[in-house]
Amino acid sequence: MDLFKIIEPTADVVPIIISIPHAGTKFPPALKSHYKKRLRKHLDDTDWYLDTLYGFAPSLGITLVKANLSRWVIDLNRDPDSIPLYEDGRLITNNIPLTDFYGNKIYRKSKFEPDQTEIDRRLHTYYWPYYKQIETLLEERKKQFGKVLLWDAHSIRHIVTTIQKDPFPDLVLGNNDEKTADPKIIQSALEGLGSGPFGLSHNTPFKGGHITRYFGKPKNNIHALQLEMNKILYMDDNELTFNDARAETVKKVLRKTLQGLIKTMIKIS
Repeated sequence: MDLFKIIEPTADVVPIIISIPHAGTKFPPALKSHYKKRLRKHLDDTDWYLDTLYGFAPSLGITLVKANLSRWVIDLNRDPDSIPLYEDGRLITNNIPLTDFYGNKIYRKSKFEPDQTEIDRRLHTYYWPYYKQIETLLEERKKQFGKVLLWDAHSIRHIVTTIQKDPFPDLVLGNNDEKTADPKIIQSALEGLGSGPFGLSHNTPFKGGHITRYFGKPKNNIHALQLEMNKILYMDDNELTFNDARAETVKKVLRKTLQGLIKTMIKIS
């Protein structure tokens, strides 16, 4: 089973890589039956259709990397030691979660819940290969352009009360309180995302997950940003079905944002 899919640019390469770590829906055959069938059927925590939404990016010269495995098998945007990324009382799932975002147990029986040996195996087999692939792509672009930006793409339900009681903002740009990218890059992203009809928040309630914090090293000319997106911006209100009309509006904003970032990446020293 391929752990991820790389979508190559169809135009001249630019120094931007897009990571989509939570749109995967596959389970290794040996593990699939360990999960509750009813929950596995809907995979509520999946960032549905983000690869479709960002499907225009290769035409801008951007490389996409999409993970194929469900985040319930391995959550690629969590600390490898499951150190919490937030300490504000929200429900935080681990790199190998035992529950969904609402606290529902996802394994059929406790005997199927992974022990430390299985956790270590999944990290070695599924987690670090994704990081190695991103690292390789970033180093290739940095070697070519002298700098590179990683854009980590995410989406989330309109309301998840175990994280916060209020609905989420339309768009949330995260950079760990401006530590993971050059200020000019952050400003460019904010201007692009703010140019459309959507509400925009910066580092609240999401500062960027482990991928953004791990790879974002501006002093080393590797920049990283995370975009968390409200699912109803591009899906029906049921948050299960792709909505073409809504998606077109989002795509315009994303395209403008990424085009602006390409120009900014060329300009910054």
